[in-house]
Amino acid sequence: MKQVKSQKRDQFRTQMGFIIACIGSAVGMGNIWMFPYRTGKFGGAAFLIPYFIFVILLGFSGVIGEMAFGRAAKSGSMGAFETALSMRGKKGKKWIGMIPMLGSLGIAIGYSVVVGWFLKYLFSAVSGNLIQVEDMGAYFGELAQNFGSISWHMLGLVITFAIMLFGVARGIEKMNKVMMPLFFVFFLILMVRVATLPGALEGYQYLLIPRWESLADIKTWVYALGQAFFSLSLAGSGTLVYGSYLKDDVDVVKCAKNVAFFDTCAALLAGVVVIPAVFAFGLDVSSGPPLMFITLPAVFQQMPFGTVFSVIFFIAVLFAAITSLMNLFETPIEALQEQFHLSRTAAVLIVALIAAGIGIFIESSDSVGTWMDVVSIYIIPLGALLAGIMFFWVCPKGYARKQVQIGREKPLGKWFEPVTKYVFVGITLIVYVLGIVFGGIG
Repeated sequence: MKQVKSQKRDQFRTQMGFIIACIGSAVGMGNIWMFPYRTGKFGGAAFLIPYFIFVILLGFSGVIGEMAFGRAAKSGSMGAFETALSMRGKKGKKWIGMIPMLGSLGIAIGYSVVVGWFLKYLFSAVSGNLIQVEDMGAYFGELAQNFGSISWHMLGLVITFAIMLFGVARGIEKMNKVMMPLFFVFFLILMVRVATLPGALEGYQYLLIPRWESLADIKTWVYALGQAFFSLSLAGSGTLVYGSYLKDDVDVVKCAKNVAFFDTCAALLAGVVVIPAVFAFGLDVSSGPPLMFITLPAVFQQMPFGTVFSVIFFIAVLFAAITSLMNLFETPIEALQEQFHLSRTAAVLIVALIAAGIGIFIESSDSVGTWMDVVSIYIIPLGALLAGIMFFWVCPKGYARKQVQIGREKPLGKWFEPVTKYVFVGITLIVYVLGIVFGGIG
């Protein structure tokens, strides 16, 4: 593979483009199929109290930390960790940065299988076949089996990597500016339509009426924490590498605030679409693939103009999935460019081959579920924990504050060090332990 000795590092052209790209990385399947279910199950509106608390704590610590860390090092996790350790006289330890990088790649490989499923359902919706399926469970089962979605899986990878070949500004930034606004527009259309369905009121009540006794249940707090943590894409990888493409005149605190706000808006919007729609037709409210690929398609079958709304829905979720997938794959691509001095094209092709070569063997719902559980439980929170330790503890005193302050006019308050060094790192350690104990909380 041909190497290049030096190459100009790509950058986001605008602060808004960076914010939208980070929103795109955060808004994903967890917002659409997990948040509505968990909100309803763990106390309705009462669940939102711990969820908002954790979003604020994590957004104003971990998210700004990963953005600033990447920008300071002008590198992804491997280069950033090496920068931090070199400040302590410890060189040759950048391999530690492979942990969050491999976590990002691992999740992306599993996620790409799901993107293939979305493409199949979108094609079926456009052709009108989806509305005529008699047994939606059997239809999904036929797709989500070993080697059951190879063509759609590969098509999803081709679309994603074709965009990424254009780089950060011309590829990732441009497509996020299109996909993310359309995601919100399409879900607003669905929200209006669902509100007119008879029986939707029961769904709103299930979702939004607070059941305060749930706050006494430790599981409410545990799963609210997990939902907030994974929804904000804290992994020491994707947000960090996006930050490495960020200009010095950008206020990362403002960016983190916007990402947390719009990610939460997306989750709430998904909630007021999905749950009332399911209740309106008396179907089972469940989490995971059954909700997205069995229950909701059955809803569209019974809904007037169901074909139109199924197309809108699957376009929207496909956009959310691809924007997240680009963020996940960018971490290993950046590592190959930065650490091995490969061209953008070579790095993209290598990651694409790895993703296809591994992903093709985990296409069944059981296999991909197990794969993603292992990565999300054991690797993702560990990557976030290591990034937090590196930036807030290993780097010299005052370094993190100085880097976060760059591009910001208003000085950071005294809250910064306690919240980042102790609260964030402590919470991340708790997420890691709880994920193992509960078998996954993300």
